Amino acid sequence: MSSEEIEPQSLYAKREPIFPRRVQGAFRNLKWFLMAFTLGIYYITPWIRWDRGPSLPDQAVLIDMANRRFFFFMIEIWPHEFYFVAGLLIMAGLGLFLFTSAAGRVWCGYACPQTVWTDLFILVERWVEGDRNARLRLHRSKWNAEKVRKTATKWSAWLLIAIATGGAWVFYFTDAPTLAVNLVTGQAHPVAYLTILVLTATTFFFGGFFREQICIYACPWPRIQAAMIDEDTLTINYRHWRGEPRGKLQKGEVAAGQGDCIDCMACVNVCPMGIDIRNGQQMACITCGLCIDACNDVMDRIGKPRDLIGYMALTDEVAEQGGKEPKSVWKHVLRPRTIMYSTLWSAVGIGLVVALFLRSDIDMNVTPVRNPTFVTLSDGAIRNTYDVRLLNKQGQDATFYLSLTSDKALQISLEGTNDLTVTVKANEQQTQRVYVIAAPNSPAAKADRTDLRLWVEQEGSSNRTYHDTIFNGKGE
Repeated sequence: MSSEEIEPQSLYAKREPIFPRRVQGAFRNLKWFLMAFTLGIYYITPWIRWDRGPSLPDQAVLIDMANRRFFFFMIEIWPHEFYFVAGLLIMAGLGLFLFTSAAGRVWCGYACPQTVWTDLFILVERWVEGDRNARLRLHRSKWNAEKVRKTATKWSAWLLIAIATGGAWVFYFTDAPTLAVNLVTGQAHPVAYLTILVLTATTFFFGGFFREQICIYACPWPRIQAAMIDEDTLTINYRHWRGEPRGKLQKGEVAAGQGDCIDCMACVNVCPMGIDIRNGQQMACITCGLCIDACNDVMDRIGKPRDLIGYMALTDEVAEQGGKEPKSVWKHVLRPRTIMYSTLWSAVGIGLVVALFLRSDIDMNVTPVRNPTFVTLSDGAIRNTYDVRLLNKQGQDATFYLSLTSDKALQISLEGTNDLTVTVKANEQQTQRVYVIAAPNSPAAKADRTDLRLWVEQEGSSNRTYHDTIFNGKGE
């Protein structure tokens, strides 16, 4: 055959839908619990109320984009405190590194949103169409009244879940009860409807049709995780030295030279990724543990020891094949890499807690006006101008007293008022222009630069803060 007659090999294969079989066991129960727990948090959290007084929203968790604030129960984060959000993101990344280095892709298998919603969609699919064999028959059958009815019912349930998912997300960004009424009456902002539409579509298609394709092709984590794991990481493995050579075997039968694996395909049929764990570790494996439940059930029924498939490190594999006892779980979990991640995670968390409790209820920022750097008054005095931004983080109006300290004589005055007090409304910020004056021929007027400290103190309270800045003189 000539080279012209050779057909090029396709780099892409048509997706074959996966219909996981229902399974019972410890890992399946854990996944049910985590699915209910995470979905409960996601759907319920925006509706939790928290009384913050008359001037603040009563939603416990709220991302207030309009006022650039984030509320989490009793905690309020302002824009200039974004380091709290950055710290939480760092903790999330370190936590992901920690769990991956200890037990592989447990995040992917149990708590990833793609996994959680796919599990929910498969549950609906099983309720409507039946277990694996029934779904396979329906998929391969021609379109008829039964197939149309079941497919329409399944898609309708998926769509309701997807709409609830998109709707729950927008409730995090404004008062949930108010937005719910506006959405129903058509008075909500177009951005809210657009966001719900986009999230509804992605949830519907990702959870209903793309499923394992998102994990394999769209998600970068399967390719990154290799840097997080080593020979002591606990991952799901098939004990081939015990299972091979595999072959069909009924309960009570004994086959000389045959391994424990009876090639029943139970581990493959329950896998949501459609892989065969007996072929070794694969990028598509999300470490969900369903194959362990399926295999243990078969081993119990044929009277063989459990854990032909189970969580195991590479070092355990070598030890078990040599007839030695494997390491304990804690020796795998507590090792230098995981201890380092735990230490870093704890350090960031402790730092955030300390910063949270040390922050003041008031905040100030001082911006010197540099055009010009100073003004010479008619009597020869030197005046510098500053814009002082005052932020009142309290739930009530507060009056602040401004003062200064310096090693040279300086005077302070405020624009628009005869005294040195400023009233700032609750949970708002206000910019006050401040003048600092050095008397004619005084040391501060003659000096090039003079250090000074501007103070802000709340009347009737011990709350106070300061900001260091510079007074510019003539420099004689």
